[in-house]
Amino acid sequence: MNDELTSARILVVDDDHANTLLLSRILRAAGFRSVETCEEPEEALERFLEAQAGDAPFDLVCSDLHMPRLSGAALIECIRESTRADGDFLPLLVISADLSAQAEQACLSAGASDFVTKPFKAPQIRMRVSNLLRIRFLQRRLLQHNHDLETAVKARTAELEDARQDVLERLAAAAEYRDITTGRHTQRVGQLSALLAERLGCDAATTELIRRAAPLHDVGKIAIPDHVLLKPGPLSAREFALMKEHVDAGSRLLSRGRSELLAVAETIARTHHERWDGSGYPLGLVGDDIPLVGQIVAVADVFDTLVNERPYKRAWPLAQAVDEMRRQRDRWFSSVLVDAFLAVLDANPDLKAALEEHPSRSDEDREQVARRG
Repeated sequence: MNDELTSARILVVDDDHANTLLLSRILRAAGFRSVETCEEPEEALERFLEAQAGDAPFDLVCSDLHMPRLSGAALIECIRESTRADGDFLPLLVISADLSAQAEQACLSAGASDFVTKPFKAPQIRMRVSNLLRIRFLQRRLLQHNHDLETAVKARTAELEDARQDVLERLAAAAEYRDITTGRHTQRVGQLSALLAERLGCDAATTELIRRAAPLHDVGKIAIPDHVLLKPGPLSAREFALMKEHVDAGSRLLSRGRSELLAVAETIARTHHERWDGSGYPLGLVGDDIPLVGQIVAVADVFDTLVNERPYKRAWPLAQAVDEMRRQRDRWFSSVLVDAFLAVLDANPDLKAALEEHPSRSDEDREQVARRG
């Protein structure tokens, strides 16, 4: 018998001292070094629960069936209930002089692993106990193996998620690199979108999802020709039609993704140029027909575009940009989103301080922001 078996902790419960003495001698003679006996079932339950909460729980319980105050079946049921949550297999062996089928059925129904009738023979006890303990330790190794596999899968999944996020961030940056004046526009839009989502009551997971997906809002600009994307002046009608195609291009690029992140990013790419009053593109959606994530990113995108330089405009001063956001209440944006934006700005003085004061800009700038973002 290997050391794992011989070091197993065994609890023997029987109200007859002669029986506990006999069983303990049989088990010790078989090589089991840690055998404890108890003649009071209530005390046995307390001892078991105390060991279970500590560092050295019992590996097997042998119990009589008919005992005063707490029967063997009731004891087993209490033990099973206390170990149900951990998923560990704990062998429970009932040894009884009751030969009835009902007694055996009651014990097995209560959670007993095996049933031995008295009078028993020493080899019988040794064999039953050894087999039950082997099952316990094999099952424990299987649980550990499964745990190790789950840990390895989680680690690999995290690595793949990090790699995917890196690819998406590089994809967003690739679109931004087409225009060196936009700087860290995509990251700023992601950060402001997350602050808006949090202000609107989104949970932490949704807020983080929006923060990661929002930078991909303009990824479709990869498909827009330089002479349109980087044009310093107003766009012609034909050029504006080309510019609008970045929405469909981004949506197609992100579509059919199997992750929630890509699904949210696709929705944002498709709807961040929609406007509350229906004046946006490409679908002309009105009000809450526009997905909330699209509304959130629209606010962040327009504000960041206003206060930063673009090929077609100089940066606006903060005060003028904020006034413009107020002016677009119930036009480009819902009043709820505008209020959330103003609250975020007030709650983040560092955001204000980071914005330089720039000369006032014209209505022509506003039109270009609406068209090009």
